[in-house]
Amino acid sequence: MARKAKADPGAGEAGSGITLTRHPKARRQIAMAKGWGGLLAFAVVVHLSSKAGLPTVNAVLRGLLGGLAGYVVAWVIAVNVWRHLALAELEALRRRVVESMEAQAQAAAAATGAVVKHDGSRSSGDPVAQG
Repeated sequence: MARKAKADPGAGEAGSGITLTRHPKARRQIAMAKGWGGLLAFAVVVHLSSKAGLPTVNAVLRGLLGGLAGYVVAWVIAVNVWRHLALAELEALRRRVVESMEAQAQAAAAATGAVVKHDGSRSSGDPVAQG
């Protein structure tokens, strides 16, 4: 009986979209947020459990569960924030490219004497030729 070859987890999606795992700043900051979220939640839960008079073992166990919850919550928040930031970066890049293309079209039109309309269509400067 032949074994099924394991598929590469990212092979089917290569080039099919933008992911935050490929964004260097996003990956690093999401990892940092997860770590701080888990540590902060752990410390808060252990502190509150200790102040409530729980035995140390129970306080630490509750702290571990709280830290796990803080880790997941921080991850969800960080991913959502970075998703919006990445989309804003893409929109800014798109606008810069469009402005650059318009400037190049204006320069080319000025060199040839054609008039570039706002919709991108060109016309010659001669009104008889347009008619």
